[in-house]
Amino acid sequence: KYLEGGKEAGGQLVDQRLLPRISEGEVRMLMVGDVLQMIIHKKPESGLSAVGGMSAYTYYRPGAPEYAELEKKFLGQDLPQLKKSLDIEGEPLPLLWT
Repeated sequence: KYLEGGKEAGGQLVDQRLLPRISEGEVRMLMVGDVLQMIIHKKPESGLSAVGGMSAYTYYRPGAPEYAELEKKFLGQDLPQLKKSLDIEGEPLPLLWT
C-alpha cells in the first residue's frame, strides 16, 4: 500500500544493495527534518546481517570527531544531491529518518 500510485500519490522507495563490507558496520545519520540529531554506528554481531536486533550500536553526538568529515559531507553535499535526485527540492524532509 505504501507504494500504490507511485510518486504522484506520495509513495517513495530507495533501494539499497548489500555491501560486501557490511561486517564493518554501517553509519546512520538520525535526522529530524534537515537537522542531525545523532550518528549511529550499527555493527552486525555475527554474519552479514544487522537486522532483527543482531547488532551492536554505538551512538555519537553531532560534531563527534570520529565522524566530523562524514557529517560535513553528508549535510553539505550529499543531502542536497539526494533531494535533487528524488526531485524533492523545496519540499520538507520526513520528520524522522535515517
